[in-house]
Amino acid sequence: MRTIAIISQKGGAGKTTLAIHLAAAAAGEIVTLVVDTDPQATASRWSEWRGGIDPEIIDCGAPSLLAGKLSKAAELGAELAVIDTPPHADAMARQAARLADLILIPCRPKAFDLAAIEATAELVKASGKPAFVVLMAGPPKAPLIYKEAAEVIEGSFGLQLAPVMLPERAAFHHSTAQCRTAEDFDQGGKAAGEIRALWSWTRGQLSMSAREPVHTLAPAG
Repeated sequence: MRTIAIISQKGGAGKTTLAIHLAAAAAGEIVTLVVDTDPQATASRWSEWRGGIDPEIIDCGAPSLLAGKLSKAAELGAELAVIDTPPHADAMARQAARLADLILIPCRPKAFDLAAIEATAELVKASGKPAFVVLMAGPPKAPLIYKEAAEVIEGSFGLQLAPVMLPERAAFHHSTAQCRTAEDFDQGGKAAGEIRALWSWTRGQLSMSAREPVHTLAPAG
């Protein structure tokens, strides 16, 4: 089983939006679950309101339990786990980073958000795992903003930038409010296309092959 950790030490960075959309895109091809480690349990509530439709979402309240949760999920047939971590929780974030094959760091291309990424950069560098920043919720057309953000991320903090961004799209807001994804909301829309592109790139980073799902994951409790 491959594992992705979604990490940011800043609240409101878009971790849960990234986690559920990426996992939902992956679930169309492989058996996928989200591990919700945030005490706010946003992903878990979204799944409950969604009525159990993939991706499967399980909770994990303590860093010491995370490895066991992942191990059990793998035993039940999961091929990909996406860990949604809480902000300002070094212990859980560090454990998630330690167990991950890939770390994704959501970040808005704004000054305060970029400044706050320094703590996250230090955490992921200490893990020694591949890590990429995913720019989110910025203006759809603002090349200068993204150029300046890239200079800070790559130049000042030494992090790599994912080649796919998720700009501000109404589909993300409308879909999550309806317990859906951007793909469910508007399959042919720009948001859905960007999520598919991000999953395709992420799958390559994990050296995974696309294929049809063969079964549904049983609850990992």
